[in-house]
Amino acid sequence: MENRIPVADAHSDFLYYMVHGGYDIRTVSKNQALNLERLQQGGVSLQFFAAWVDPSNRVSCLQQALELTDAYWRMLSQNEEFVPFHKNFLPESGKIATVLTIEGGEAIHGRLENLRLFHRLGVRAMTLTWNATNELASPAMRRGRKGLTALGKEVVGEMCRIGIAPDVAHLNDAGIDELLSIATVPVFASHSNARTVCDHPRSLCDEHILAIAKQGGVICVNFYPPQLTKEKPAAIRHIAKHIVHIAKLAGVDAVGLGSDFDGMTDCPPDMKHSGSYPKLIDALRSEGFTEEELRKIAYENLRNYMVKFC
Repeated sequence: MENRIPVADAHSDFLYYMVHGGYDIRTVSKNQALNLERLQQGGVSLQFFAAWVDPSNRVSCLQQALELTDAYWRMLSQNEEFVPFHKNFLPESGKIATVLTIEGGEAIHGRLENLRLFHRLGVRAMTLTWNATNELASPAMRRGRKGLTALGKEVVGEMCRIGIAPDVAHLNDAGIDELLSIATVPVFASHSNARTVCDHPRSLCDEHILAIAKQGGVICVNFYPPQLTKEKPAAIRHIAKHIVHIAKLAGVDAVGLGSDFDGMTDCPPDMKHSGSYPKLIDALRSEGFTEEELRKIAYENLRNYMVKFC
């Protein structure tokens, strides 16, 4: 199955397992979803790599983020197929453009100078939380009513000023409301689904989907089964259902892909790794999307969003 449509993926946790699980981008370990061969097989031309920090780890979140940032740059220096994403990048180059992100605002230890230094180290997007409450905001998985803290609002302001994309993934509804109200740049969701399609705390309500789209952001659908469907097993058709809903609600320009590969304990059996993207694109083609719309969903929407920050 040949796929000539390039793919942009807004979220992978590969770096964590590169550091802690022995993953190598040129080989495949047990349970590894993302590697060079599969990225090329799937037509991936733009891949986000998240530095996910674990708040329960006895190593400080700042140190964890630095270790993962170092891993990212080591990976690029050792593999000429990867390049940092820039506004003039073309998929036709045969290279894979990359974006470094932070998953979990704990990484900056509440210090704006750390945020600025991470920007200098190449970070171009950050979620304010993961699944635990921190000094910036409350997470979706806690369903709390508190939004951003005073420090969280200050951090958002600085992210907007220096050019780090605010990512609503993992943030609770109150926090998303406040983020949307104070951000001076478009925000995005790196790996969030539609709550109307599958009711899950981590998924976005239609109101937030519309608001993100109105500001010029993009909602990138992930492949994590509990966020896709209550049915078992989850499948590509469930991923397509979320994409169709967001496109119909907010427009084709508002939706993208954010797999969460190597961050999931389970994957849909027909979407186990990056090499499976042609099957997803075929499923979307069967839903009636044109080739131009497929290219937008698969690549251009996320690409066009990120040129504001790279």
